[in-house]
Amino acid sequence: MARNVGSSVSRRVLIVDDAVVMRMMIKGILAKSGFEIVGEAQNGVEAVEKYVELHPDLVTMDVVMPEMDGIAAVRQILSHDPAARIVMCTSMGQQALVVEAIQAGAKSFITKPFQPPKIVETLNKVLA
Repeated sequence: MARNVGSSVSRRVLIVDDAVVMRMMIKGILAKSGFEIVGEAQNGVEAVEKYVELHPDLVTMDVVMPEMDGIAAVRQILSHDPAARIVMCTSMGQQALVVEAIQAGAKSFITKPFQPPKIVETLNKVLA
């Protein structure tokens, strides 16, 4: 599989998850694959603030979080930037929430437990 090393494709990612362990896991997988992690947030409120501040190329967004859930955050981010690319991170059994998130404007989703090749493939497709 070709890597985008040296290409002009920007791959700046904001990672949003209320679980530190999940953020670290995603960060590790993406960093190994040449993504630049520009920020992290632990709830939807922080996600919207960081998105506006950092303008990442892509956001990985947990669905279930305190203060503001991922679906509400997707709607708010898209109201700021209709071209935002957001990929939902979901646990098995949250299909209804994923459908709602996609209807709200999320571009795709990845499921926990994470499979590194699948995550990288999904994010690259969304950025393409």
